[in-house]
Amino acid sequence: MKKVSTPDIVVVGSVNLDMVATVQSLPKPGETTLARTYAEFPGGKGSNQAIAAARLGSRVAFVGRVGCDEAGRTVREALIVAGVDESHLLVDAASPTGRALVLVDETAENSIVVVSGANATLNPGSVIQAAEAVEEAAVVLAQLEVPLEVVRVAAQRSKGIFVLNPAPARALERELLELVDVMVVNEGEFEVVFGQPVPEDPALLGEALAGRKAPASLVVTLGGRGALIWASGETTQIPAPSVNVVDTTGAGDTFVGALGNALAKGEPLHEAAKWAVCAASLSTQSLGATSGMPTHAAVRELHGKLARVDGQ
Repeated sequence: MKKVSTPDIVVVGSVNLDMVATVQSLPKPGETTLARTYAEFPGGKGSNQAIAAARLGSRVAFVGRVGCDEAGRTVREALIVAGVDESHLLVDAASPTGRALVLVDETAENSIVVVSGANATLNPGSVIQAAEAVEEAAVVLAQLEVPLEVVRVAAQRSKGIFVLNPAPARALERELLELVDVMVVNEGEFEVVFGQPVPEDPALLGEALAGRKAPASLVVTLGGRGALIWASGETTQIPAPSVNVVDTTGAGDTFVGALGNALAKGEPLHEAAKWAVCAASLSTQSLGATSGMPTHAAVRELHGKLARVDGQ
């Protein structure tokens, strides 16, 4: 068991075992297709984000729940190896560790089905037990693969920057949104949360949010096109570098973990987003959600190259 004294980041979220099959093309309804390869990896949006931030040098503590099974031991070990404090990763003897069934096609697109398992048994009491870490952290990250009441308590207990990645996406109550400092969504999640697509013209993002319940700041990830930042009434577009994409699974989680890593260091949101775009881009060059997550040195090198190009 690894324990950090004062974490930079606390992640409250899910942990799964990812079961990944590569296929030529994603099967259509009623179609059976043969896998080209199969492998198992530690996963879950919460665990992925924790590992991404830890690999970039943050002191990270994780609040979650696994089953009393081999998969639970595997994902716990992955957190330990990454340097994450898993002392608040509890065991539910009555539920299996969560699973994610992941299909990846030859264009690197994926399709994912999540079996919640023990993640669904995480409760507000688990956050309260970890209250000291949650309240001391510069950044608290949460997602929606655990019960919503757990996320709400984490937001209420957070005294730093509360970052919410509302995935799987759903409409959210105003009371929760008012507690969110930074929300990170992809294009599909934006449409579910805000009831409309992301505007084709980035300059219209603020207008699209006008009059709607929204968090203090918003980041919209655009895959290979980078990200949009909406903060203080202004929209900024962050382009993504060109990389050789193998698997996009976990890229969004890498983005969130890297964003938390930079925010915990005091970086302004637009600079944190540039750092996160670089990290997410690098993560797509390997198969599996966590195997391609980059180190601080790798992101710094790519970030520096882009900064030099921008300065020319």
